[in-house]
Amino acid sequence: MPGMIPAGYLAKRVATDTSWLANDQVEDIYALSNCISDNFGDFTEFWKHNNYWLFNSPAALRSLAEEAGFDLTGTRLFYYEVFEQEYHETGHWQPFTADNALHTDVEVPATKQQEGFDIVTFSLGPVPECSCLSCNHMAELVPVNRHCLLETFEEAYTLLSQDVFQGCEPGPYRIFTVYSLVE
Repeated sequence: MPGMIPAGYLAKRVATDTSWLANDQVEDIYALSNCISDNFGDFTEFWKHNNYWLFNSPAALRSLAEEAGFDLTGTRLFYYEVFEQEYHETGHWQPFTADNALHTDVEVPATKQQEGFDIVTFSLGPVPECSCLSCNHMAELVPVNRHCLLETFEEAYTLLSQDVFQGCEPGPYRIFTVYSLVE
């Protein structure tokens, strides 16, 4: 895939109730956003995350969870990569830079299972906000897989370039590859 950057890890409580979404294909929500499938806890106040507001390794995530008293029971661990450019509502792609204030040295997993591609908004800076596919119900209008993700990078890039997501949420928009990890 062109220009994908290792972004990090996050443990999520995957939502399996998708009855609110008019798409019988979707079984659960693997979105990066915290809107529907919750993060394992409010970790940001501890400042142990990296420049992508994720964790550099599963060990770093587990260490913080233990330190902060967050229960990881019932969570699923994901690994993410982000496309090196973001799409702006003015109709163009441009490179973005992550906030360099936080230590970022992501351990790429030896084994990972690609689940699909998410489109995430970043109107307030470096923090991932909403997933257009789930939060904005775009999965009712564009084909997605059972995890409410796009199947290919090309689909995500093309849909953004054609302004299909215009008006969902304020942009810019970034494409993330979502991988699951088996522990």
